[in-house]
Amino acid sequence: MSKRRKKKLNRRQQEIRRKRLKKRKRRRAIVIIIELIILCILGTTAFALFKLGKMERTSLTNIKNNGLKQTGYTNIALFGLDSRGKNLGKGNRTDTIMIASINNETKKVKLISVYRDTMLKQNGEHYDKANAAYSVGGPEMAVNMLNENLDLDIQDYVSVNFLALADVIDMVDGITVKMTDEEVVHMNNYCVETSKVTGKKYKKIEPAVAGTYKLNGVQAVSYARIRYTAGGDYKRTERQRLVLEKAANKLKKQNLATINKIVDKVMPEVSTSFSTKEILALASGAFDFELGETSGFPFDLETPDSVPGYSGSYVIPKGLEENVIKLHEFLFPDEDYTPTETVTNISDTLINMTNVYPSTTGSGTSQYE
Repeated sequence: MSKRRKKKLNRRQQEIRRKRLKKRKRRRAIVIIIELIILCILGTTAFALFKLGKMERTSLTNIKNNGLKQTGYTNIALFGLDSRGKNLGKGNRTDTIMIASINNETKKVKLISVYRDTMLKQNGEHYDKANAAYSVGGPEMAVNMLNENLDLDIQDYVSVNFLALADVIDMVDGITVKMTDEEVVHMNNYCVETSKVTGKKYKKIEPAVAGTYKLNGVQAVSYARIRYTAGGDYKRTERQRLVLEKAANKLKKQNLATINKIVDKVMPEVSTSFSTKEILALASGAFDFELGETSGFPFDLETPDSVPGYSGSYVIPKGLEENVIKLHEFLFPDEDYTPTETVTNISDTLINMTNVYPSTTGSGTSQYE
């Protein structure tokens, strides 16, 4: 073999070696990138699991409804507890009862407040205020109470206490609220107890005059608790929904570092029935959710001076059946809904017990009056 030919062969072999080496390097680089991606995914999942592990979990093992399904919607019961300690289970009355209904297609979320003094059937047996169910039987009994009386299909709940809401609002640097003279006075008064319960500080608004104020956690929670103004509990639930809406809007604007701090702080103050998988699925689309209309239930109601055989004040639906029809029109406008026999029977029983009749056949008031 000639020297020239040998050189040519060597150059070809060297070129082949270089190409092979390049391919190996490229493959190694691709493998490293894939490994890094996998590590990131695993790290993120482990991080999420670590965070979610701080929440209190209560499985709902015996949820009942009246045989109805709200297809295309996810309904969640939200409970704000009048809790002075870390216990988020039974023994606590629910200061706030809300239903969040998520349209799975449009991502619109509607909120409905159930007035806590509303007389409803409890545990399929006796009648009492709506907020008694959680105290007696915890979240499971409270969810069943909502399903039975309102023809709903709620499978999960989230409960928080005073401290959780105050913490969130402080960590998003407060919320701005327009208040009347009366609201400022009552908020200042409520702040004394809220501060004691949460261990957080606040500054009294003086002079107590109408205006737009930036509220910290203690002040915002106290504002949401006011019920001794015109409109009573109906106006109070409006304030609660307003505080939640403003807090949610500010949360959306926070950076990841702040959200991480909020999660660390608030998770131990939250109880839920959601599994980790369900929470991660909801969280993945959280920023696509949009808060839509909000309202209160019952839509038409009466507050009689007394109810035979019961002591204390009650909110009585002016026809539970009629109010539940309005509820379904509000939450599920495309649904072809007819009240179940269960709701019709409860409605008839409430009329017989209280002598409060539907709007078309009796006198009374409306939350809008």
